Amino acid sequence: MKVLISTILSCAVAVSAFAAEKTYTIKFAHVVAASTPKGKAADFFAKRVEEISGGKIKVQVFPSAQLVDDDRIFGALKLNNVQMAAPSFSKFTPIVPQFQLFDLPFIFADENHLHKVQDGEVGQALKDLVTKKGFVALDYWDAGFKHFSSSTKPIVNPEDAKGQKFRIQSSKVLEEQMKAVGGNPQVLPFSEVYSALQQRVVDATENPLSNFYNTKFHEVQSSLTLSSHGYLGYLVVVSDKFWKSLPEDMKKYVTQALSEATDYEREETAKEDAHVIAELEKYAAETKKLEIFKLDDTQRAKWSEAMQPIYPKFYDIIGKDLVEKTINAK
Repeated sequence: MKVLISTILSCAVAVSAFAAEKTYTIKFAHVVAASTPKGKAADFFAKRVEEISGGKIKVQVFPSAQLVDDDRIFGALKLNNVQMAAPSFSKFTPIVPQFQLFDLPFIFADENHLHKVQDGEVGQALKDLVTKKGFVALDYWDAGFKHFSSSTKPIVNPEDAKGQKFRIQSSKVLEEQMKAVGGNPQVLPFSEVYSALQQRVVDATENPLSNFYNTKFHEVQSSLTLSSHGYLGYLVVVSDKFWKSLPEDMKKYVTQALSEATDYEREETAKEDAHVIAELEKYAAETKKLEIFKLDDTQRAKWSEAMQPIYPKFYDIIGKDLVEKTINAK
């Protein structure tokens, strides 16, 4: 009997030790380079969550679509082949059309307003819609505000857009945005934009500064307007199957580390924008091949007045309440 009790106790200790030592592995897949703000933030998260979990959570980061691209990421998350990802908002619109909110032009006054929306009631409502689709939505990361550029005529006032062929992402909101000011929207894959600009298939673009600079669009565009008229971002999501397998204390480690990584990613995006502007100003001064403009308050008001009439066209899709709460967020 004593031998049996001893054996049972030994087994119990062994099971307890195994449970205490159990580790969890997160495969974090994203499609940009490790040197970008998103790439740096993913690496920051990996290091930080391992630190605060005492090594119980380990993260393997796969940048530059090494593991899976964003067109297949939701299937990989469903199967739990990937545990974490940060797709761009455009990837969410087919499953949660309300994400077209972020495509509405001039809806965000500035970066502070944007983050209040994302971190507040509207941002949570959108995350809840994603969660209902079977993914655990956690934090928003920045890609940056979009700016106009052109190879034909500087785009400073709304009438300057008239007749210009604008490359846009596939989005009904962006189509209506350009039509509102007389532009001609052209949907093209991002990989084809440089050659399209070079060959004058399209005249103009709208891009965050990092995209504009790192893909060398400044070589084939003669003007850049710092308009901040639209926004591109990412939403960090986790496999629902994986999330349900995590003990509560492990979930707390993940959310804490990700919150810190979110602050870091936003800071890195702001730093990169400042660096890119400095590099573009240097290029413009040295080559005289690029003019850089910045909208003043009066010009920005004219653009907003010209484009805001498209908002009601998307109330049925986005929700008038979400649009109004976004505008009024404080």
